[in-house]
Amino acid sequence: MNQEVRLESLPPMHCQTSLNHDGYILLRGAIPGEWLDDLRVAFDAGVKPSDQWPIPRGADWRHSSLDLVPRVQAVCRLPRVLETAGALIGERFFLSQVEGREPLLGGGHQKLHRDMCAQRPGDTVIAIAYFDDFGPENGATRLIPSSHRRAPDEPEFDFNDESKSMQISGRAGDILVFDADLVHAGSLNSTGARRRTILFCFQAEPCYAAHLETLALRSIQMDTSERFDPSPDYT
Repeated sequence: MNQEVRLESLPPMHCQTSLNHDGYILLRGAIPGEWLDDLRVAFDAGVKPSDQWPIPRGADWRHSSLDLVPRVQAVCRLPRVLETAGALIGERFFLSQVEGREPLLGGGHQKLHRDMCAQRPGDTVIAIAYFDDFGPENGATRLIPSSHRRAPDEPEFDFNDESKSMQISGRAGDILVFDADLVHAGSLNSTGARRRTILFCFQAEPCYAAHLETLALRSIQMDTSERFDPSPDYT
């Protein structure tokens, strides 16, 4: 049975150790409250049907194209988010993708999986920023802490084994940041309550050439040339 857990963000001085061990952190209240109404409006305005995306999207999700919205870009550049991404990646990095996602009533369930880092462990970080309150009833993310690094003698992970999964819960304005190799999944929205999010990704600079090859397929419109350096506080 899944465990429900309210994950807490950590003070900066402890961030590196916790992130390396757990592979994730939930930054509570990271988005200023006064931004949320504008972000929800931007999400709803950017919704496009599945067949209007370069690669059709799942019918049990609502998908929003909003990577050119200034307020959305500001969320991706919040200092706590950039510091956390830099701590996980450990080298110069860039914002590679932003997309709005929301599970519909009866939809959103995913099998546990890894999104996989591109070239080396730790070179890709995923963030989910929540514009609505979230929990088990509306499809909040579940994850398995410390599942992003496999010990040499550890067997292959069984993605059908949910015994160690935790389902997070929190408030609008929280942001979950995690290593792309962390085992995680979306969950069933059993009530139909709104759970608007943006999912965005950061990648290490050496991944940039490969990133450029798939811009159109991923419907990326924003400029991805900006670079960020890891904070010295985390080195």
